[in-house]
Amino acid sequence: MISRSRIRILIVCLSIAAVLLAAVAPAVSTAQSQQEYQPTTENLEARRWFQDARFGLFVHWGVYSVLGDGEWVMNNKKIPISEYEKLPPQFNPAQFDPAEWVALVKAAGMKYITITSKHHDGFAMFDSKISDWDIVDRTPYKKDVLKMLADECQKQGIKLFFYYSQLDWHHPDYFPRGRTGLTAGRAESGEWFKYIDYMDGQLKELLTNYGPIGGIWFDGMWDKPKADWRIEQTYKLIHSLQPAALVGSNHHLKPFAGEDFQMFEKDLPGHNTAGFNAESEVGELPLETCETINGAWGFNANDKRFKSAKDLIHYLVKAAGYNANFLLNVGPMPNGKIQPEFVDRLKQVGAWLEKNGETIYGTRGGPLTPRPWGVTTRKGNKVYLHVLNWPDPVLAMPKMPRKVKSVTLFKDGGKLDFYEHEKYGFFIRNPQGFADEYDTIVVVELAEK
Repeated sequence: MISRSRIRILIVCLSIAAVLLAAVAPAVSTAQSQQEYQPTTENLEARRWFQDARFGLFVHWGVYSVLGDGEWVMNNKKIPISEYEKLPPQFNPAQFDPAEWVALVKAAGMKYITITSKHHDGFAMFDSKISDWDIVDRTPYKKDVLKMLADECQKQGIKLFFYYSQLDWHHPDYFPRGRTGLTAGRAESGEWFKYIDYMDGQLKELLTNYGPIGGIWFDGMWDKPKADWRIEQTYKLIHSLQPAALVGSNHHLKPFAGEDFQMFEKDLPGHNTAGFNAESEVGELPLETCETINGAWGFNANDKRFKSAKDLIHYLVKAAGYNANFLLNVGPMPNGKIQPEFVDRLKQVGAWLEKNGETIYGTRGGPLTPRPWGVTTRKGNKVYLHVLNWPDPVLAMPKMPRKVKSVTLFKDGGKLDFYEHEKYGFFIRNPQGFADEYDTIVVVELAEK
């Protein structure tokens, strides 16, 4: 017979086990359900389109542009909400011309736009019906710029993605606070899942009122990495409303189930020169890297550190060699115009792509991993060597995956001498005097399989 003391111990142990099981079960259930995500046929086709596109425009635009000090000005200058709310009445982008913007995108050789629908300040650049903290209700402009842009993108055949900040320095229910926005002057209280409901509500607006959307570009999870962001439910909402829409998140981690592409902030995939991607792992999804033309994302009147057209073309080429898209940012001015230094560089990149786009669009990175001299892209039986630095008489590399039929210069079809060695690799003679100003492109045609 079991003693009463042992029975009491057994009951306590069973109670503890039940509590632990209850705590673990939701996490197990969530993990299992996330693993069950199966992208639709439309989604897979959209992923292929995304990889083929290779080049897009990033737009950081909001009421912060009034101050001309970047999109983080509210946090960096410790501006409380009471003062920050004085900005929308000063924001009147009367010179915003969506047709002009989209025409510039096409002239730059870009295939899509990703624009901030809501940044960390919580201000919506669209006509949100569940909040009046938006461009229609709070500014003298009174127009929905995202609707205007969406209509123009559909008219001109450019896909539109919406950046959406999960982080919010303005909303009272974004609580407990994360590591940023602590000087906004909000009450130290709030209901976290009420905020998540608000976020899902705005996403539903974006996915039902603006036509077909290319996808949602999330940012801000890094502010509270341990919080329950309820991403499974949010991702399901997006995919149910628009199955072809691609979901990505700038959380700087390995992709989670339910995501359709992976981005790298100010770095090529697998690199961490900017300090954002220390914990990031390159996954199996389509890839994208984003970078600025000067040093700022949002409009910064004093930032004159403009990258040259050559710098930007090299970044685009390297991104393609890493099998990634290049999302190049502009921060429009408060009047709605894109500053001339940005316009000039975008047009220069576009002029280069008009001649050389075949070696970028629709390609995949490889077959060789990036080298000190440059990168390779491939399409069908052709391998494009993008030689960014060729100081030696001979370019040496590992063997090609199949026998080489011919080697020519892309710009004029001129034949180049080459040599294949079973043991030592593949060699091409430097065509002296034929180096290109930006990128000497060599076409290696391989034999059929």
